[in-house]
Amino acid sequence: MAAAPNCLVANDWICWEYVRSRSQELTDATLQHVWITVVSVLVGLAVSVPLALLARHRPAFAGPMLATTTLLYGIPSLAMFSLLTPVFGLSASVVVTGLVLYSLTILVRNLLAGLAAVPDEVREAARGMGYGPARLLWQVELPLALPTLMAGIRIATVSTVALTSVGSIVGSGGLGNLIAPAVQSSFRAQVLTASVLCVLLALVADLLLLGVQRLLTPWARAVKGG
Repeated sequence: MAAAPNCLVANDWICWEYVRSRSQELTDATLQHVWITVVSVLVGLAVSVPLALLARHRPAFAGPMLATTTLLYGIPSLAMFSLLTPVFGLSASVVVTGLVLYSLTILVRNLLAGLAAVPDEVREAARGMGYGPARLLWQVELPLALPTLMAGIRIATVSTVALTSVGSIVGSGGLGNLIAPAVQSSFRAQVLTASVLCVLLALVADLLLLGVQRLLTPWARAVKGG
């Protein structure tokens, strides 16, 4: 009786032999993907908060700022990374910088929307209790804007997981480093495995952030439960 053909030799889409034999390569690519995503979202958040606050206190800047972030978001990722390569060289900094720029349009808009949704009577009540501008922002407005901001962070994170793969053009694309050459060589198991891992990363990240949002906004659960 002839032995069953090896799934690698047969170039099957689903091949556990590939997962077993390339486990370290898959782990390294996944860790790089996670690292680039986390750093990009955190830096994007650190940049977007002051930009949103500036736009809020200087309404004249809001329109041009949002238009600029939207324009940046419209640049194709391949073109964005190619434009940044002469500045940063072939490094992960190219990918992180590009992903930060992409995240701004989502994060700035959501933070502005969240702050705008805070009821005026809540602000007036806080001022009547002696809250100054800084205390009002950090203890009243930002907590109430948190659900909208977290929704933006979740969207930005999922999109960053997807866009990180394009970083393979500079050798820093996480799982994209496996997908790109596998597509060119029609290596089915590698294409499917790396793609599934990308989807799982996005799903896990979204669920984790949803859990963080629920922990940080217990009043939202109370309102729904009531």
